[in-house]
Amino acid sequence: MVFQELPYCAYLYDESSFGKELKLSTGNDFFPMNMARATSSLKNMGKNLTYIVIDGENIDATLGMSVLGHRPESEERPRWDRILEYARERWGGEVRALFFLNASSGHLPMAFVQALVAMGYTPVPLSSTNPNDKVVDIGIQRTLDAILDQGEGDVILGTHDIDFLPQVEDLLDADRRVGIMCFREFLSIAFNDFVDEGIEIIDMEYDMHAFQVPLPRLHIIPLDEFDPTKII
Repeated sequence: MVFQELPYCAYLYDESSFGKELKLSTGNDFFPMNMARATSSLKNMGKNLTYIVIDGENIDATLGMSVLGHRPESEERPRWDRILEYARERWGGEVRALFFLNASSGHLPMAFVQALVAMGYTPVPLSSTNPNDKVVDIGIQRTLDAILDQGEGDVILGTHDIDFLPQVEDLLDADRRVGIMCFREFLSIAFNDFVDEGIEIIDMEYDMHAFQVPLPRLHIIPLDEFDPTKII
């Protein structure tokens, strides 16, 4: 089954979409600047440019194992189109969405990849012959470095992983706008140290409204927002 080959994908996608698989011939030569150039031209002057960078492995594991504690039902899965809508409405300008996938097994769910493309995402399936390589982490780190080096581009990074903190610090130092898309209670506490420096913590459920049903989450409630009728 595809879920055995790509275990982290099981939480993000509906099983009914796994009718086909896409055989990949990827290698270790991922070069994010080429990918970014192929996505779109950088000559759209006068507009903000925002990259949505999704760590598919991390978001999936956090949703299924930490938030829900089970494999999500269809309505419990993210609505990825709402992520794009949020970025366009709240950040403005041009939005480019990159969805990173671990393809070391050599296969991907073709239906989901096609759905991502139809919504406006660029799927980035990465693989490595070295089993110790964290291919998604390495790919995202290189991409964030490339966005910094090209001289423009704000970033909404979908992850809870501290491995990207050095790249986030560099982007903030370069006066880029940086948001972390996450489930706030599971975000590495180290990111909170940079809120005063401008990092924005964006909750997938409460801020982006990326889910169709309320998720079973325990979170701190500001007293002004406390409604006792919801607990009795």
